[in-house]
Amino acid sequence: MIRYIIQRASGLVITMLLVSIIVFIIMELPPGDYAERWAFRKFSGTGTQFTEADVNNIRIQFGLDRPPAERYLKWIGGIITHGYFGEAFAFQTSVNNVIGQRIWLTLAIIFSTLIITYAIAIPVGIYAAINRHSFADYSLTVFSYLGLAIPNFLMALVLLYVSVKYFGSNVGGLFSPEFEDAAWSAARLWDLLKHLIIPAIVLAWSATAFQLQTMRATMGDELNKLSVTAARARGIPERRLIVKYPARLAINPVVSTMGFDVTRMFSQLPIVALVLGIPDLGELLIKSYFDLDMYVAGAILLLMTFIIVCFNFISDIFLAFLDPRVKLSED
Repeated sequence: MIRYIIQRASGLVITMLLVSIIVFIIMELPPGDYAERWAFRKFSGTGTQFTEADVNNIRIQFGLDRPPAERYLKWIGGIITHGYFGEAFAFQTSVNNVIGQRIWLTLAIIFSTLIITYAIAIPVGIYAAINRHSFADYSLTVFSYLGLAIPNFLMALVLLYVSVKYFGSNVGGLFSPEFEDAAWSAARLWDLLKHLIIPAIVLAWSATAFQLQTMRATMGDELNKLSVTAARARGIPERRLIVKYPARLAINPVVSTMGFDVTRMFSQLPIVALVLGIPDLGELLIKSYFDLDMYVAGAILLLMTFIIVCFNFISDIFLAFLDPRVKLSED
């Protein structure tokens, strides 16, 4: 198991180095740079004409005059040695200060969504497979189809309307007005958790529906295997049999797609965040693209990829614990 973990960790490091190169290339692809955008904003409407020399001076000020390879090595070196993601040109501060709180809030939403998704999908999927063709099974099937069909932004709008219309409260944002700029305390943390539940439910709606169908299908296949029939013949109690044999193997596809779930949540979060007024990384990423603020965009892309790769790494370790055949196949 230790060798398996080391192999997977080595793959994670190599993947992130390759991703960093790809991200930097993507950052370099748009024509022009932030120096041109900054000069245009500074002199636009003032009646002053700016020259190429002015732009070059700004480019030197921001360090954009250096060769791309040198800038990449400086950027990735700062990340590896000091966790420094560079300068956010549009904000006149470091990228760490710009994305610091947003990355933690985004991670809190993602973790909350994953907990809700798997806490519902796994046990309910097992129940639906055991009670196939029952009223509960058909009801859960309808629920899952609705989850796959209804867009997340529509669900967010419905929850906003219901909360304001019938409960007199606004679920937008992640903090109540009195806690928006307050120092961290138990009360502020509790207020955050209360606001996290709405975006987590919205994002978990479709993810739960998908994983519920996956769990139901794989559990149904495992229940029909001869190993389960043989275990019943030996007199093993039904509940213990379900957990030890079919459920342990049926959960593998759900665990293996954890990274895919995180990717889908990242792609859906910007729209949900826009509806609910949540300061997430998606909105900042789009703004940094428009502003050609390359280090902000690069840091967000790199962090998102790192989180997805980490979840894939975690899912691989879970799979090795659940099913030793996965680990043995790597030997």
